[in-house]
Amino acid sequence: MSKEMTGAEMVIQALADQGVDRLFGYPGGAVLPIYDALFHQNSVEHILVRHEQAAVHSAEGYARSSGKVGVVLVTSGPGATNAVTGLADALMDSIPVVCITGQVPTHLIGNDAFQECDTVGITRPCTKHNYLVRDVKDLARVLHEAFYVAQNGRPGPVVVDIPKDVQFAAGLYVGPENIEHKTYKPKLDAEDEKIEAAVRLIASAKRPIFYTGGGVINSGPQASRALRELARLTGVPVTSTLMGLGAFPAANRQWLGMLGMHGTYEANMAMHGCDVMVCIGARFDDRITGRIDAFAPNSKKIHIDIDPSSINKNVKVDLPIIGDCTRVLEAMLKAWKAKDLSLDREAMTSWWSQIDRWRARQCLAYRQSDDIIKPQYAIERLYAATKDKDVYISTEVGQHQMWAAQFFRFEEPNRWLTSGGLGTMGYGLPAAIGAQIAHPDALCVDIAGEASILMNMQEMSTAVQFNLPVKIFILNNRYMGMVRQWQELLHGGRYSHSYSEALPDFVKLADAYGGVGMRCEKPGDLDAAIAEMINVKRPVIFDCIVDQQENCFPMIPSGRAHNEMILGDMAVDLDEAITDEGKMLV
Repeated sequence: MSKEMTGAEMVIQALADQGVDRLFGYPGGAVLPIYDALFHQNSVEHILVRHEQAAVHSAEGYARSSGKVGVVLVTSGPGATNAVTGLADALMDSIPVVCITGQVPTHLIGNDAFQECDTVGITRPCTKHNYLVRDVKDLARVLHEAFYVAQNGRPGPVVVDIPKDVQFAAGLYVGPENIEHKTYKPKLDAEDEKIEAAVRLIASAKRPIFYTGGGVINSGPQASRALRELARLTGVPVTSTLMGLGAFPAANRQWLGMLGMHGTYEANMAMHGCDVMVCIGARFDDRITGRIDAFAPNSKKIHIDIDPSSINKNVKVDLPIIGDCTRVLEAMLKAWKAKDLSLDREAMTSWWSQIDRWRARQCLAYRQSDDIIKPQYAIERLYAATKDKDVYISTEVGQHQMWAAQFFRFEEPNRWLTSGGLGTMGYGLPAAIGAQIAHPDALCVDIAGEASILMNMQEMSTAVQFNLPVKIFILNNRYMGMVRQWQELLHGGRYSHSYSEALPDFVKLADAYGGVGMRCEKPGDLDAAIAEMINVKRPVIFDCIVDQQENCFPMIPSGRAHNEMILGDMAVDLDEAITDEGKMLV
């Protein structure tokens, strides 16, 4: 398709040609030509957010729940700088986002013009790639390239900065079918010899483990299916990072739970004791590895990743495999079947017996109460009420996030939306809005803390304006809970500025926005209140008052190894002498 049109019209046409039907944005002077072009068309719906950071988080939620590219439109200067946190979040978690920013006219660039900033310079460290388009002749090509870069290889955010005069200028629009990126061509298929080496190493293992990450989910549903089939064929236990939850079903016996700082005892101990580790689409970040020199110290390590820069970045591996998770897993499946491989049955029986002993510790057990709601219990009851529904769960960041990861059991990918790498408070509500836009008939719940939710509470206006029945399920303990926990355990109980003072009345706040407010304080009232929340077809703020002193366990303190966990007092007898299979820090 070639047609004469303005730069602003090219933006809308490019979005339509890329299959974009929803756009998250906030207008301003430097993007008014694009907003005027939006006014004259019906193919792309604009979702008006109340803050540019929330625009990116909404696009992330849309992208993660749908598998499509999330798209953002913001103005120059503060519009672009407000989006930076969201862009950094998307980069850390490998989320495909195209962010279109306005810029002052080209002749004013560098003159400190009104609402000017060096968007390309500012966003270079927090994007996969970015562009400043100075000539309308390049605009269509750049827009299509941006989508290609955002979603191919390791996904990530791309910024396209468009000066206002380029938006007004006329030029020839070129469709995506005529665009070919000449330099960025990620490697998708691994070498046959690497695949053969991997399956033979797995077959030789006595204590193997599959360690899966967000790359399995980003690769698409075929990757999750291949992972499940490979696990079934081999009988190998599976654990996951925070970002990988849902790639392997939580109900499966081979699932060990989440790995890492707040992972399960059995997952962390199995990782520490394995002899062959297969890392699939994860990057060995510090919340997973703990102390590097004590990380799976006696194991051979296979690392499958589409991003070459992730290989040997944090942990030296024995067999690096660069490629797309789907293609690599499918190739491993084919090779395993063709060679009719199997693991040592006696060794695997012994390995699973050891894992069952670790499971018997019941590391997620907590002290129940008839008088006050325990946060773990609140998540369990929310899960029980929603497990048979079409549900998408987002979170803010903190204790509630970890409890959600521990107690909400995910059977399918793309249902869990959380800020993993950057740990962004304020992520959950706009992400839930993005998921609700992508899935209008689904139940979208933001599990929140009373501190985090205030970071982007203004997005209740977006939910109300667009009739989005998102549910904000606040675990309200009146503390920045994870900060308080670290201050208690590591800083002598000196609670410096972690108490949530001057909180709003969340029920009244919901009413003020035009939503529905609810509050629950007693465990016996929780099921009925959750059922009522679900049945309301409007945005809901559910203020769940929980135990202020509850801590999130298990926990690996910073700088410790996987076998040096703090366990909750219900998980293990404090007077019990713990052998060398695990240590209890007190």
